Amino acid sequence: MNKQTSQWFIPVILAGAAGLALWFYWLRLSEPPPEPPAPPPVAERPVVVPAPLHPVPELEVPERPELVPLPPLNESDEYFRLALTDLFGDAIGDILVETRLIERVVATIDNLPRPHVAERIRPVGRLDDTFLVDSQDGSGEFTISTANYSRYDGLVTLVTSADIEAATDVYRRYYPLFQKAYVELGYPDGYFNDRLVEVIDHLLDTPDVGDPIELVQPHVLYEYRDPEIEALSSGQKQLIRMGSENAARIKEKLHELRGRVTAM
Repeated sequence: MNKQTSQWFIPVILAGAAGLALWFYWLRLSEPPPEPPAPPPVAERPVVVPAPLHPVPELEVPERPELVPLPPLNESDEYFRLALTDLFGDAIGDILVETRLIERVVATIDNLPRPHVAERIRPVGRLDDTFLVDSQDGSGEFTISTANYSRYDGLVTLVTSADIEAATDVYRRYYPLFQKAYVELGYPDGYFNDRLVEVIDHLLDTPDVGDPIELVQPHVLYEYRDPEIEALSSGQKQLIRMGSENAARIKEKLHELRGRVTAM
């Protein structure tokens, strides 16, 4: 190959090499980008349900061989009513509602620290007597009549005369149904005995309000004139409506019950 030919041949080779380089570069650009490596699997954290603060031990059959198996919750009314009659006497039957007793007891206890307990969930009917107030010279202000406190005497005597040890035995016996009712109330991870202790502590914190207890009637219902009393929970205001003497008797029984249900 002469010098003149090689001078033409070299540019051709260089052009071809440049074309090949551009072609390979275009191929690289047209390839989809490599997929990023998959992230390492994240270990799922197990759902940890807190252990009960105040567990209720299961009642073993050998411990009480005379006991029959518990009925289902939706068939428990007659059984539980008999247990309450043995505990409180026949008078309890006059004030209990007819159906869903355990569910109503659980729902009422759960709602006592709240502003209102709906009548439809209460296990005990309304008192027959009218709520009694004393008017203050037509000024639109009232006080709770001291005669009103006697409306609660029968109920308070019924509760405070009960044997707390026997009451705790009934509670422990029926506890699986109380727990089931509490779960069905909307607490799948809750423990009813812990809630019971919490509510008892709340009620024990009710202030002792001396007479006269002043009321106002802005609408149909009476309200406490003192905004701090009016802001109390439904359970605490119920204790106040009973009067200091009745409230003290109930608190004494609640304190005894607390000691039992936290030491089973």
